[in-house]
Amino acid sequence: MLRHHHARRRVTALLTALTLGLGATACGNDTDDGAEPSAERTAANGAVFNDADVDFATAMIPHHAQAIEMVTLTDARTLDPAVKQLADTIRDAQAPEVETMVDWLTAWGEEIPPTSLDHSNAGHDMDDMGDDMGDDMGDDTGGMADDVPGMMTAEDMQALATASDAEFQDLWLRMMVEHHEGAIAMAKRERAEGTFPDAVSLAESIETSQQAEIGQLEALIGS
Repeated sequence: MLRHHHARRRVTALLTALTLGLGATACGNDTDDGAEPSAERTAANGAVFNDADVDFATAMIPHHAQAIEMVTLTDARTLDPAVKQLADTIRDAQAPEVETMVDWLTAWGEEIPPTSLDHSNAGHDMDDMGDDMGDDMGDDTGGMADDVPGMMTAEDMQALATASDAEFQDLWLRMMVEHHEGAIAMAKRERAEGTFPDAVSLAESIETSQQAEIGQLEALIGS
């Protein structure tokens, strides 16, 4: 329990530093492919959840963390005002969602997944983030790019961090579209297979909000 407490404090502190320093459908039914849902478990606090809920939170935490890092990279760039506003909206929405999912995993007695935010320039100037981004992603989530839908690779993140000013905005928009599409895929699976009501509700919110944001992102490409 102490380990989980420290893990939550670690993620919360990193999210707070980034945010402040940088300016329900039915569940528990058969899955879409006809497979039976995983068995339900009950946490010490009485919460009822299943493996799909654990998988959703475990994958979405680093996925959201990477989106926050992508937004952080925009802070040193000159962007169209609409792009900057959308980037800030993404950060403001996803940072508290990470904290919520960390709380769930802690209550369920599950491991808190490592994220690139664990290394995000602790003790470094934010202006240096681009230089370290690729290494940070490789350290903690290098394998997740293959397993989690929409996750960028270390090479993708390094390319974004080092893109020229002329290339950065469109590259960021295109990468965020792909990133959001991955989140929507995970949200749909949680809605179909999950049991924990709050997780299913969050999945529905993610699907709705990020689908709308994809429309905004695509409209801004080439602007």
